[in-house]
Amino acid sequence: MTEQLTVALSKGRILEQTLPLLSPLGIEPLEDPERSRNLVLPTSHPGVRLIIVRATDVPTYVAHGGADLGVAGKDVLMEQGGHGLYEPVDLGIARCRLMVAGHPGGVPAGQRLRVATKFVNMTRRHFAEQGRQVDLIKLYGSMELAPLVGLADLIVDLVDTGNTLRANGLEPLETIADISARLVVNKASMKLRHRELKPLIGRIAETAATRADR
Repeated sequence: MTEQLTVALSKGRILEQTLPLLSPLGIEPLEDPERSRNLVLPTSHPGVRLIIVRATDVPTYVAHGGADLGVAGKDVLMEQGGHGLYEPVDLGIARCRLMVAGHPGGVPAGQRLRVATKFVNMTRRHFAEQGRQVDLIKLYGSMELAPLVGLADLIVDLVDTGNTLRANGLEPLETIADISARLVVNKASMKLRHRELKPLIGRIAETAATRADR
């Protein structure tokens, strides 16, 4: 019997928007991923199972063979480097922007900036390309609070509607990258299980393109 293909997904927006892409392929979880305590979920497709991991861990599970393929935000891939992965399909889901934000008017030129973010690598690269020196403060949540209490001059975070920024008296100042979720594939799996993976990847891409055209 052929070993099941393992797909790594994270709970939340990506999971909600990925499942409709898998359903037309006959891949549906047999348990509700948002409610089940199980981290390995069988599906309606006998050859495919799902594993539920943290969003930031999806590339690691796929790159190191814990999963054959997965769905990860481009922000996570850019921050971690995406080593050991193929990234064959932009699924066009979970769209947002990685942005620099702060108080209206920004920060005076020449001032050394304090920037709060969980995207330390991307933020460092962004400001280095501008020739600006920054002190990075790593936070994991409630990013908008940092400028309000004087912890940071600016933040770098994902922005969808911008409502949270506005509610806290902040505004987007620069776009670093447009973000969406990508299908990622383990390089060894792609070689060893090419016959199974290639048509599956093709059908996922077709389904994503069809939904994007609606």
